[in-house]
Amino acid sequence: MGGIFVAFVYIFVFYYFFVGPTGFRWRALYGDASYPEGEGFEIQGIDISHYQGTIDWEQLRNAMIQKAPVRFVIIKATEGSSLIDENFKDNFYQAREYGFIRGAYHFYSVKSSARSQAQFFLDNVKLENGDLPPVLDVEHKPKDQSIEDFQKDVLLWLHIVEDRYHVKPIIYTFYKFKQQYLSDNRFDAYPYWIAHYYVDKMEYQGEWKFWQHTDAGRLPGIKGYVDFNIYNGSYYDLKKLTIDDIED
Repeated sequence: MGGIFVAFVYIFVFYYFFVGPTGFRWRALYGDASYPEGEGFEIQGIDISHYQGTIDWEQLRNAMIQKAPVRFVIIKATEGSSLIDENFKDNFYQAREYGFIRGAYHFYSVKSSARSQAQFFLDNVKLENGDLPPVLDVEHKPKDQSIEDFQKDVLLWLHIVEDRYHVKPIIYTFYKFKQQYLSDNRFDAYPYWIAHYYVDKMEYQGEWKFWQHTDAGRLPGIKGYVDFNIYNGSYYDLKKLTIDDIED
């Protein structure tokens, strides 16, 4: 019985983390990147961090996804209250130099307070006019925290950062995490960036601005895999979403 139980736990963990559509996935089962098609899916972009290593921006400048140019690049900036992505400064600078609409995201940690994380992001990320609104990447909830208190902490981060930039931050999260932990009308005013992989269409029924549809993209200038994203609208709409009132 003990052996059967251990085998069951192993199979469950393996499926949850490597096979399930909201886990890390096993590409041997799901294959390479898929490319959703349809009206309003022409504006392509990527998100990057130190995991992509040193990027050849000259090659990336002319990269195409489904015959459409890469329009935006969202870059990991900070995590928790003490970690700065080692490639953030260079990636953030190069993205603008090479003509991309750029953004910066903070990875929310369960190990430090929302207030300290918001302040750390503001201390280390200086967005400019023409950049996308700040992004909060929230994928985990503390096990010992209620959903209500967790939501209050997420809102605190959003409010602190919004007060600085006078624009609604973007919330990045997985499809099922959104349904389970962030389904509250207090979040409805914020733009959503939803991660939902290996599906033909976005299954989230609410409003969304970005769809991260695969983590198995390939582009010239980047070694290994990179996340592909679609903006839900026109290039004009994307430009309107950017910050435009930061004083010098």
